[in-house]
Order: sequence, then C-alpha cells, then structure tokens
Amino acid sequence: MAINLELPKKLDNTIDQARQAALQIFRPISRKYDLAEHSYPVELDTLASLYNGLAATGQAGAGAAGGRGDANKERPEGYVANGGNMQSVLNSMWASYGDVALMLSIPYQGLGNAAIAAVATDEQLEMLGGGDEVWAAMAITEPSFGSDSAAVTTTATPDGDDYVINGEKIFVTAGSRASHIVVWASVDRSLGRAAIKSFVVPREHPGVTVARLEHKLGIRASDTAVIRFEDCRIPKEYLLGSPEVDVKKGFGGVMQTFDNTRPMVAAMAVGVSRASLEELRKLLEDAGIEIDYDKPAADQPAAAAEFIRLEADWEASYLLTLRAAWMADNKKPNSLEASMSKAKAGRTGTDVTNKAVELASTVGYSERTLLEKWARDSKILDIFEGTQQIQQLIIARRILGKSSAELK
Repeated sequence: MAINLELPKKLDNTIDQARQAALQIFRPISRKYDLAEHSYPVELDTLASLYNGLAATGQAGAGAAGGRGDANKERPEGYVANGGNMQSVLNSMWASYGDVALMLSIPYQGLGNAAIAAVATDEQLEMLGGGDEVWAAMAITEPSFGSDSAAVTTTATPDGDDYVINGEKIFVTAGSRASHIVVWASVDRSLGRAAIKSFVVPREHPGVTVARLEHKLGIRASDTAVIRFEDCRIPKEYLLGSPEVDVKKGFGGVMQTFDNTRPMVAAMAVGVSRASLEELRKLLEDAGIEIDYDKPAADQPAAAAEFIRLEADWEASYLLTLRAAWMADNKKPNSLEASMSKAKAGRTGTDVTNKAVELASTVGYSERTLLEKWARDSKILDIFEGTQQIQQLIIARRILGKSSAELK
C-alpha cells in the first residue's frame, strides 16, 4: 500500500472550510484576543456549531470521533483511506493559518478529543455522547516534570465502583473552558509507568479546581490552566481504554494518545509557517526582491535564497505530517512517523517565523503585521506534546531498536 502525495478531492471541502475560517474569522480578531489575554473569543461559538454540524454529517474531522473514522471496519485488500485523522490534521493546519491560539480555543475541538478518539472504547464514546457533547482538555504535565510523561505522580486510587483522583496538573490548554479534562494518573505507583492510565473527568465536578491561568509568551487567546484534583471521585467507566495493568506492555497503551495528537500539533506548526511565508513573500516582492525558482539560490539575493530554503523545509514538514495522518487512517503503526512530523514541523515553525521577522526588518518586529505574533505563537508548537529533544530521542529509539531504558 503506497501513499499518494496528492490529496483526494473529497478533502477540498475540509481545507476550504478551515481556510475561510482562518481568513474571515480568525485573522480579523487575532490581534484583539492576543492583547486581551484570558478573554473568551465569543466569535468561536458560531464556528463550533458549524463544525459540529459538519462532523455529524461526516463532512469534517471534528469531535472526539474525528480520528476514529472507520478504523474498526474490515477493509478489502489494497483499500486506501483518507479519513478522520487526515481531516483533523488538515483542519488544524488551515485553521492555524489564521491563528493557532484561536484554533486551540474552538469549543469541542480540544487535544483531549483526539486522545479520546485514540483510546476510548466504542461504549465509552457512546457514553460521552459520541464525542460531540465533549470539549476535552489534556492534563499531563505536573509541577515536578515536563517532558518525562512517565513521571506522573497524580494518583487514581480504586475505591469500590469509583476511582479517587488526587494531584496537580499544569499547562492545561483550554483547562478553564473545556467541559471535560483527560487526566493522566497512576492506578498503582508501585507498578511504575505501566499503571499510568487516562481518565475523562468533567471540569465542573466535586474535587476539581482551576487554581490559576498562566500569562504566556504566545497563544494568548488560548487559556492555559493549573488544575488541582482533591479527592475527585469518578466512576470506573471514565477510565479510557482497558483498566488492566499490563507490565509487559508497559507505557504503550496511554502513549498511543500521542500518535494522534502529535501530527495535529505538527499541522498547527505547518499552518503558522505557511502564513508567515506568504506574508514574507509579499513584503519581499514589495521591496523589489523576486523569488525565482528557475535560478540557483546562489545567483539570487540573499533574502530570496533564504526564502527558498525556508519553503523547502516547510514542504518537508507538510509531507511528513500528511504521512503520519495517512498511516493512522490506514491502521499502520505511526509512532515513529508521528514523532518525525512533530520534530520537523516544530523546528521548522520556529525557524520560519523567526526568520520572517528578521527578513521583514522593522515591519516584522512591529505590530503592523502579524509576523511577530506568529513568531511568539510558534514557539510552543516545538514544546508541547513532547519537546524537540524528546521527539529526537523517540525517533532514535525506534530506528535503533532501543528501549527507553537502553537509550535515555
């Protein structure tokens, strides 16, 4: 089975919808909500209703079920799918072309929704209203660790028909706005990382407290919360996936979440980079610098040669991201490819947006364009869902066939 690098026409609607939202809804209010940090972008409510309506008719990769597609259906030999994962990635990409923070703020489109799609059973998805009634934030990071997800200290203690959750989570995107929170917690600290499970917890629930909102460098329109769980009691059915602790399988079950979410974050970086490149091209052409693809880079002005280099990196990021999503849709293990897309797109995003500010000179550093904002926003895309260094470590382990214990 081979990937075709040309997107099928059935995805044109997904791209067009997201691009129109980027240009007509996000860009006009982008600066407003960047300056008004923690203010809720009310303009997004209408967009969320539209997305949910499209998802219900199978026209958009939205909601918790967006990444599932027809994953459980038997397919004839040679069948190639471009389903929910590809739709979600393209939606994230072109919405971020407008404003990544506003994209992250769209109700019912949270990273936790992708996590639910990755590991929830069909029964759990039905219990959650098919995903359309859930806006899920993702709570992994704690004050004691950043990138080492296996260092989770939050506990979920079995008690009768319930789990009792205790702990604190930081840097929870949309944590004060989402209806639910996907929480990583250990059901038995003595069993190590194999006992780490993910739970769906309603935000407005006894024992759940939004302690504070962070002030940030970028993505200011998206709130980022500290959330405390104090004797938070939830039914056992809210543990996503299997409750069994398989020490041999280790951390693999809950880490499957990242195979869905990392290509989505890569797509965000691709979208922001595309916006910066297009704005930079316009400014260079206005300054009389022509970008000629028929000439060697060495025979062109330095700014044009640099633009061509940045665009080549962007193209590589774009293709790696599509590959990771395509593999997920076609039931192929994509952990390596998900990390490759995230590493390349995250690094390219910061490079492209910062170079765009540099090459645009005073215009790029001022607020006359959105270039400086995109540079601030892009930094987090190289950090959350696993830093650049973590992605390279995962890639090295996969390629060399080393375990996490053998290669740290």
